[in-house]
Amino acid sequence: MLIAGQWVDAADGETSATHDPCCGETIASVPTATEADVERAVVAANAALVDPEWARMDGSARGRMLNKMAQVTYASAKQLATVESQNNGKTFREALGEINFAAWTLEYFAGWADKIEGETVPVPGARLNYTLRQPLGATVHIVPWNFPLQLAIRSIAPALAAGCSVIAKPASLTPLSLLAWCEALEQAEAMPPAAALQVVTGPGGRIGAQLAGHTDIDGIVLTGGVPTGQLVMAAAAANLTPVTLELGGKGANIVFADADIGRAAKAICYGIWMNAGQMCWAGSRLIVHSDVHADLLAAIETEIDTWPLGPGLSRGVRIGSMVSKEHRSSVLETLEKGLAEGGTLVRGGGCPGGELEAGAFMEPTIVNDVDPSSVLFTEELFGPVLAVTAFNDEKEAVRLANDTEFGLLNGIWTNHLGRAHQVAAALQCGMVNINEYPVTFPMTAFTGWKRSGIGVEQSRHALSFYSRVKNITVNLR
Repeated sequence: MLIAGQWVDAADGETSATHDPCCGETIASVPTATEADVERAVVAANAALVDPEWARMDGSARGRMLNKMAQVTYASAKQLATVESQNNGKTFREALGEINFAAWTLEYFAGWADKIEGETVPVPGARLNYTLRQPLGATVHIVPWNFPLQLAIRSIAPALAAGCSVIAKPASLTPLSLLAWCEALEQAEAMPPAAALQVVTGPGGRIGAQLAGHTDIDGIVLTGGVPTGQLVMAAAAANLTPVTLELGGKGANIVFADADIGRAAKAICYGIWMNAGQMCWAGSRLIVHSDVHADLLAAIETEIDTWPLGPGLSRGVRIGSMVSKEHRSSVLETLEKGLAEGGTLVRGGGCPGGELEAGAFMEPTIVNDVDPSSVLFTEELFGPVLAVTAFNDEKEAVRLANDTEFGLLNGIWTNHLGRAHQVAAALQCGMVNINEYPVTFPMTAFTGWKRSGIGVEQSRHALSFYSRVKNITVNLR
């Protein structure tokens, strides 16, 4: 682990194995942090906030530092993508794209580092009133296993840009790429000074809980499932620690009769079978007009036939392994429950045999005629399962899309400009894509409504979490 500027083992020497889910083989072991290790990291994170090397670094210098971190990330992208693919199971192609996106995120927030500004406020009398925006403090970043490095950097970048210190805790299943990234930064002399960036490894139920409930932590960022978010929020509430939570989703692609069917089919495949469907913003529901229902399903089947399934590091593979056999089992269990409630299994629904049998692979799956009451329509499976439901008019389409406890990303497919904007405004979600899916950028807000989360990742709005306002009044007489 990286604690207080040093690579260290756990205090008691305990380790846990990490595996390649494509074959089940152990590929590394990492420390399992103790409470004493966590305490040491928290002390170091708070010390960084008063260390002149970090605390007095001005915004332009932080910007240059983040730009250097970005360049190291770009330069190391292929090596990091190999680690990511082997540890997570996703394809090398996807991993490389995500790591380049992470480098872009560092560049974006590098540009904001010297633009975190206060303001002057008109007040009565002979007074000067102004505000400062100062760093939030020591922040904890609890990182998920589905995009291990990209989602770590997504929150690390704005935190460092604002002058916070960072303790990152990667998921127990996928800690390797974040550790490899820090090693690359260190070798290139691009690591933030004064232990402003630390990485602690260990189980979320123990290490994550200790960090979330710690009295000396000033902010917590979690990407994960709703139950984990509730636990973190409850632990943080004891100390009134602010949180940003990016949680689950049940995204819908709404396809109207005038849509470009071929283009929609390609994007729908990408939106549900990329990363084997293990995405909060996956388009796991297809809500399609009855007039083009059959045509779109045929186009989707034609497209997915061109997506080979296999080990992520194999050439030409488009769908890799799921993260573990345990997770695959939970997806298959929910799928079985949903099929018992109705719907027609169009394709998939099982696990491939042969040379893929040893891995955590699952076939891309389509279930047609899914009722809105089915678990396939309402629950986040977090796997490669597309639930298809037909509609007849715009009002029904909006009602179906909003009929979920989640509100992250939805897609709209139509060539009618007015309809596109009207439906986008009516959807109860934080993000909408029109005639593409799924798309985001470092400069656009990644945010969910309802049970999809609290707060904003990416964009200038993310900086609001990592800085706090101080108001100052000066009597000029």
